[in-house]
Amino acid sequence: MKKTEHILLKARRQIIGDRIGNNPSMFRGEGYDFIELREYVPGDDTRHIDWNITAKMQRPFVKVFREERELSVVTVAMLSGSLHFGHERFKIESLAEAVALVGYSAIANGDLFTHFNFSEAVRDEVRSSKKRFAVAQSVEGIMGSELFYRHADYRAMADYLYKRLKRRSLIVVAGDFFEIPDLRLLAKKHEVVAVVVRDRFEENPPPMGFTALIDPESGAVVEGDFNERSVRQYHERVRAHDAALFERFRKDGVRATKLYTDGSASVTLRRLFEGRL
Repeated sequence: MKKTEHILLKARRQIIGDRIGNNPSMFRGEGYDFIELREYVPGDDTRHIDWNITAKMQRPFVKVFREERELSVVTVAMLSGSLHFGHERFKIESLAEAVALVGYSAIANGDLFTHFNFSEAVRDEVRSSKKRFAVAQSVEGIMGSELFYRHADYRAMADYLYKRLKRRSLIVVAGDFFEIPDLRLLAKKHEVVAVVVRDRFEENPPPMGFTALIDPESGAVVEGDFNERSVRQYHERVRAHDAALFERFRKDGVRATKLYTDGSASVTLRRLFEGRL
């Protein structure tokens, strides 16, 4: 079975399992808005009759509601060469699974789902839909993308979506975030959530001795002695970067989590969105 099909099947099973448990979505719409009272006409839902007003007026009145406000759920895959890395599973696969879970959950809840693939600029878009094929199309686009020599430009992504998305949306941005983005303006207009996809090996690698490494974004070859001291210094730099990254998320009003390649995407996302359950 192709990796794409496996990711889609696994995500669908997890969402269906949640629905059986009476918990159909990671997030939900904002409910019904009461608009007015009006006189009953044949065909109205009798459950909406206001019996107090009906008794006073001696003729039936019904409460009129605006339809349930659906969420606009947008996923953004920040595609770069660094996602083609993983000790047991590539980061791009974990990212694709996260997108599939969010997409299937949105559609199970009757919400609109939209997806963007982004590198230096927008690469492709899956337009707003309530159909499952939109999720499959999104995951296929992610898994079929050329990653080598590509860089994820978070500033360009934030500027593009700020102008492109007119309706307030829940935006889930997934990438490895090896640069600290400025999402402040985007988060003022929309609800923004960041999923930081990482592999534990890249955060805390073991000493490897003299090794030549290739930067998958630039193609540059880095040679050196990756001994205990240099690896420890690298680990400290990653920790400092991530501390600054999550502090920036906090200041910008962006909720964030880390999704590791050896972890459960479903559990990680449930914990992230548990405030919406």
